[in-house]
Amino acid sequence: MKFGDPAEENTDSGMASNESSLPNKNDTMEDSISSEKNEDSSEEKSDEKKDLSEVDKDIEEEDKNSEQNKDTEEENKDTEEENKDTEEENKDTEEENKDTEEENKDTEEENKDSVKDNEDEKEEVKDSKEEIKESTEDTESVKEDLDNSKSLSKSGSSEEPPESQSGLSEEPPAKKAKIENSESDDIHSRLKRSREKLCPSVKEFKFNKKRVRMLTKAEDIPDGCNGIVYWMCRDQRIQDNWALLFAQRLALKSKVSLHVVFCLIPKLLDSSYRHFDFLLKGLQEVEKECQELNIQFHLFPGYARDVLPDFIEKFNIGGVVTDFSPLRTQIQWIKDTKKALPKKIPMCQVDAHNIVPCWVTSDKQEYSAKTIRKKIHNKLPDFLTKFPPVCRHTIDSEMKAEEVDWETAEKSLEVDMDVEPVKWATPGTRAGIQTLDQFCRKRLKYYADKRNDPNSPSLSNLSPWLHFGQISAQRCVLEVKTYKKHSQGVETFIEEAVVRRELSDNFCFYQENYDTLDGAYSWARTTLNDHKKDKRHFVYSTQEFEEARTHDDLWNSAQIQLLKEGKIHGFLRMYWCKKILEWTASPEDALKVSLYLNDKYSLDGTDPNGYVGCMWSICGIHDQGWAERDIFGKIRFMNYDGCKRKFNISAFVAFYGGKKHIYNKSSK
Repeated sequence: MKFGDPAEENTDSGMASNESSLPNKNDTMEDSISSEKNEDSSEEKSDEKKDLSEVDKDIEEEDKNSEQNKDTEEENKDTEEENKDTEEENKDTEEENKDTEEENKDTEEENKDSVKDNEDEKEEVKDSKEEIKESTEDTESVKEDLDNSKSLSKSGSSEEPPESQSGLSEEPPAKKAKIENSESDDIHSRLKRSREKLCPSVKEFKFNKKRVRMLTKAEDIPDGCNGIVYWMCRDQRIQDNWALLFAQRLALKSKVSLHVVFCLIPKLLDSSYRHFDFLLKGLQEVEKECQELNIQFHLFPGYARDVLPDFIEKFNIGGVVTDFSPLRTQIQWIKDTKKALPKKIPMCQVDAHNIVPCWVTSDKQEYSAKTIRKKIHNKLPDFLTKFPPVCRHTIDSEMKAEEVDWETAEKSLEVDMDVEPVKWATPGTRAGIQTLDQFCRKRLKYYADKRNDPNSPSLSNLSPWLHFGQISAQRCVLEVKTYKKHSQGVETFIEEAVVRRELSDNFCFYQENYDTLDGAYSWARTTLNDHKKDKRHFVYSTQEFEEARTHDDLWNSAQIQLLKEGKIHGFLRMYWCKKILEWTASPEDALKVSLYLNDKYSLDGTDPNGYVGCMWSICGIHDQGWAERDIFGKIRFMNYDGCKRKFNISAFVAFYGGKKHIYNKSSK
């Protein structure tokens, strides 16, 4: 049998295509099905005779012609966008000019302001405390919502995320809007019905093969095998997971059992106990759901290259499906594992994280959001489709998975155990879906206008679940799009959750130096090097940054938020990172410190979004050159006074408690 079924149409929506990522030569899964059902057309049978090289050539030629035809149209449209961007950039330049005039006065003004505003700040603290009290009542309401969800994870807290807890900006009272999704309709039940209504199982679903790419020369599933494995890495969920769906499709067509394997390594870069706690508790939910669906779940300690080959031999596994990450760590895992697998075992990869697969969106590193935006939007009709269900698997496994000893799994970790789990985010898919539902109902209406105000409870707060793959970005977009009344919020969310997220994956996939200055554009490397020896008025050690002991109360408050909540508000994250550039001895040191703090404390650390965020702030990735200044060169500048014009700094500082520490120059 062949590792795939190319005779079917290749888009989830049912649109015909010549695409076939998994070819066949002899008897295929489609052949075995057609012998039972006698429903395959003569056209499908002729397609089955194509071999891998012929089909790949057809695909490449077709895609190449299609891309060439679109290029001219895209370039014309991009010119229009560039003009629009230029207007915005001119506005930013005006602001920068203001910042330049005020910059030299910062220290003196801040000292004066701290005396003048003393009374005002006392009032603001008092107001904040009152608002926090009001917000506590809202939190209790949210807890009730989560408690009503029958299968929420027992561990962790079900509190509303920190923006809404802080009470820094009172959320306007929610009005009852007439939307498709009634508040009385439990989102989990509704999504289950939606999947089952589409089709009973993925076996009947027209799977878009452009989501899949072969990793091995072996293509045939060996005769007499007993199972298919989904090697789960980045996408740690059961439903809404294209990689697991494809694995189940293969298993059902081959009439064999289905296994999910997760390989738990003791340490990953600078990740801490905070991250592994979130991961392990999410996987406990995965195990439970697998048991309900007759899918065997295995948690193995160690690297896949060391454990998968023996498992495949022991269980007589016929093929491996894995998910996609653009980061070098997982890319190396796959290379090592592929080399260790028996040569006869086929292995493929499915991009279950991006809506448009990374390799389909573009075949090169894109310069910025405006160069990738059209490419993504042009392909969304083929990929932004509804999900079929991962159904109860009908073929039993001869060998059952052992129940996971989660306590032993935790003891195997070799990470910093002092970084505690956060209280506001409950791990697991159910809690992630619940957070998505709360965002749509309560915060989406404010998202377009208020998302850049750190005091406003208007963010989605979905990043931890998206990072661990416990929810699907595609599911988030499908759900948000049903709230048509909040069109501006919907449009803004799609820009952030689709275009910006997938731009980050594009950068890390095509730029191997995604976390060093070598990965910056030449103009950025030149300007940073030109200003490398500029005088720094403040230089802090990694420990001083980590302990929030700088002279800047806003920066310290942002760092405290990171330490306590495992996140920094998106707007402040840029300020936080740019100040590290200003207060370290070199750009290289700045990048090292910012990535270390982000990866150790942020729940979405070691993620393409985090790497690109730091590279944008320090190295100008996906940005352009700005007015030249000390230290920054032509890298975009941000300062305290600019933040003052954007939001109420005093309220944010009052809530998180960042203090102005005296800078001890003599100790440097």
